[in-house]
Amino acid sequence: MLSSGSAATETIGGTVMVERRRYVRFEYEGRVRFGRVAPTVDDHTPVEVLTGDPARIDVVATGELLPMEVMRMLAPVVPGKIVAVGRNYADHIAETGLGAPPVPRLFFKPPSAVTGPDTDIVYPEQSRRVEHEAELAVVMGRTARKVKAADAAAYVFGYTCANDVTARDIQQADGQPSWAKAFDTFCPLGPWIVTGIDPGNLAIGAMVNGEYRQRSRTSHMLTPVPDLIEYITTAVTLEPGDIILTGTPAGVGPVRPGDWVSVFIEHIGTIRNTVTSGTE
Repeated sequence: MLSSGSAATETIGGTVMVERRRYVRFEYEGRVRFGRVAPTVDDHTPVEVLTGDPARIDVVATGELLPMEVMRMLAPVVPGKIVAVGRNYADHIAETGLGAPPVPRLFFKPPSAVTGPDTDIVYPEQSRRVEHEAELAVVMGRTARKVKAADAAAYVFGYTCANDVTARDIQQADGQPSWAKAFDTFCPLGPWIVTGIDPGNLAIGAMVNGEYRQRSRTSHMLTPVPDLIEYITTAVTLEPGDIILTGTPAGVGPVRPGDWVSVFIEHIGTIRNTVTSGTE
């Protein structure tokens, strides 16, 4: 069963109430479609089918309602690019034994790595140590170039859960993250995009086979979401549907074929994936 966050509204800045909405991407009867779901959901909750991708275009409801139980949930967005941030939580920096970077440490993850809820993370033959990394993913909703941190929220469509899966032995061997994080299925996203939440202080974590591995809060980021958007867009234009992976807290660790991994974020929900062998 899919897991949802709580309440339908969020207090932003202590005063403004913003309605939360959840947006899904799914396959039904051979077609990939987009929908909007109620704030509190289960498998039987009706999905309001939309005319297109709400992160990229203005959409309206088609009037069609479908229960979640009849659809195959997909990654809620197909990004044009994924900009990821390394060493953005002090506790994770401490466990790596590496120093804090003076500026955000950025790398790109290919869109071909994206997969969705309840799909397999394929353990590649080239690696002997694959690890999970729970992350908050920012989904852009407007073209962003040279955006100031104070204005950044207006360019964000919403947020989702991400697992920045990493072949750690490969990363350690070549000294940089991009190739080690680039394998197909190494970027689970989902289960939906949530709008109308403040990303500044959300509980975040990961479980492997039902046991907690990571538990932290997004308030522990060294560079918070608005500042990341400002820093990135000084050099790179972010387009609607692009993703920012905002870093992982302490507790990253190995997964093996047969394990199931869950990433959970407060007010968003949980994405679960099973690890399978790339040799099968």
